[in-house]
Amino acid sequence: MDIQVQSFFLKEDGQIPNNPTLPVIFYQNAFDGEDGGRSPEEIEAAFNSHGWTNSWTGDVYDYLHYHSNTHEVLGVRRGTGTVLVGGDSGQRIDVKPGDVILLPAGTGHMKIESTDDFEVVGAYPDGAEPNMMQRDPAKAAQAKNTISNAGVPDQDPVYGLDEQSPMRHKWIK
Repeated sequence: MDIQVQSFFLKEDGQIPNNPTLPVIFYQNAFDGEDGGRSPEEIEAAFNSHGWTNSWTGDVYDYLHYHSNTHEVLGVRRGTGTVLVGGDSGQRIDVKPGDVILLPAGTGHMKIESTDDFEVVGAYPDGAEPNMMQRDPAKAAQAKNTISNAGVPDQDPVYGLDEQSPMRHKWIK
């Protein structure tokens, strides 16, 4: 398993707060099935075993939204697509089966395009129930307190309790 990890911070844009202290983490090839590694079909079980539950399987909304009360992880099970994170001036991430995006609370995201068979698995730390927030300057300002209350999860959704996990090293409050 040759996982490539990238992380980046996103700035608030006045309508989407993003997260001021925790970066987005993109795990390329986390579940690519190469060299005896875990396959995309194992994403949900892995997330759940690492405490990321309340999982679902489906598509990513094609409009910009965020969750102010919890973090979210998205793992691509099949198909390919492009996900915009951060808002209109955010970053586009091209994803394929086995890729995982870890979104800290407050991070705007939406699907820009995908193949017809595109399917992701989403989950939340400790089975949190996500709220649904959309572009709104007044609500974005109010969401900042809720975002700051979303603590760092006990386990990385991909690496679990491994001390070398990207989340443990990059999500420090």
